[in-house]
Amino acid sequence: MIGELPPLLTAEQVDRDFIKLVEPDWQKLTTCFQCGTCSASCPAAELMDYAPRQLWELVRLGLREQVTNSRTFWLCTQCYACQVRCPRGILIGETMRHLREWAVAQGLEIPPALIQLRDAVAATYNILNEDNRSRLIWSENLEPAPAQLRQSGQGQAEVLLFTGCVSSFYPMAYTIPQSFVQILEQAGVTYTTMGGEEWCCGYPLYGAGMKERVGELARHNIEQARARAPQSLVATCSSCYHTWRHLYPEYMNGQQDFGFQILHASEFLARLVEEGRIRMGELPWVVTYHDPCDLGRKNGVYEAPRAVIRSIPGMELREMANNRENAICCGGGGDVAIMEADVTEHIAERRLAQAVATGATAIISSCQQCKRTLLQAARKTKTRIRVLDITELVWQAMEK
Repeated sequence: MIGELPPLLTAEQVDRDFIKLVEPDWQKLTTCFQCGTCSASCPAAELMDYAPRQLWELVRLGLREQVTNSRTFWLCTQCYACQVRCPRGILIGETMRHLREWAVAQGLEIPPALIQLRDAVAATYNILNEDNRSRLIWSENLEPAPAQLRQSGQGQAEVLLFTGCVSSFYPMAYTIPQSFVQILEQAGVTYTTMGGEEWCCGYPLYGAGMKERVGELARHNIEQARARAPQSLVATCSSCYHTWRHLYPEYMNGQQDFGFQILHASEFLARLVEEGRIRMGELPWVVTYHDPCDLGRKNGVYEAPRAVIRSIPGMELREMANNRENAICCGGGGDVAIMEADVTEHIAERRLAQAVATGATAIISSCQQCKRTLLQAARKTKTRIRVLDITELVWQAMEK
């Protein structure tokens, strides 16, 4: 149940010391005039004990105990919907993450699932605590195995596939890298992987408020990628893509670039389509596209996946009521799925309803976590609709 909103404060009453602890851009936070846009935009607001705008007042009042005991910043999916709509330009999504960092730094009680996440990545370099040498298990189902799938970087490959933890270890997502490498095979694109030397990108820890643990992972992955000297590093995971583009440059020791491009799979597929390197058969489907938060709002990649969908003969794309910058989160971000699965399910079902309303027979996305959450929602609600990643859609069209 949402708590009562504290009274508005004058500038003289604001507890700047507490704001500075949890928000580096604290002066902007003090400009909040309680319009409620953040709360109205938040996909989890109705499930929080304090809606986002109420939480800011608790911070401004200096009511640390109430902030500490609040579930609000732990239920934030870090979708940035509030952030892109805030009329004051307050970095609300980042403030939520800073609250997590503050809680971790203060040694406060944090959700047990995040402790397990931290320990799993520290021990095995992946979020599921699996033997990291099995990161290529998804390729074992391919008949025949792709001729170019390799771990060594013998010569310069056009593409280094960064698979990500979800596609590497969740069977539900295996078909994403499977589809992508088969597309590359048919297009004559040389590629390689890091195999067991690929470590978690670190974004789940970053989102959990454990930024200090990202450095080791980043430096290792950068070193391994550079050793393979690809033309492009391509991520099928939107979160991994965001991490490489926006977090990893911090660990470059002052160097200007990686020596290769960072692309999302949808961007690379759009390039292959534009260059005429892949040919697709007719798929007379009606589909809708779900914009992943990490790919869309955080990186502005909206047109590449849509261009790929429109290039498939016979396919009709129908947009959901909320799309592009205004898309509703699937609920799978911000580590919420491992902390509060019911919250993720609630948000995913809401998004699923928007997809059904278009009359589409399939939801297409460009994020392995989005596929998982939306597919689980469809199964739980017994909704007859396909849920596919953009890579899976293209491979089905190419098989035709």
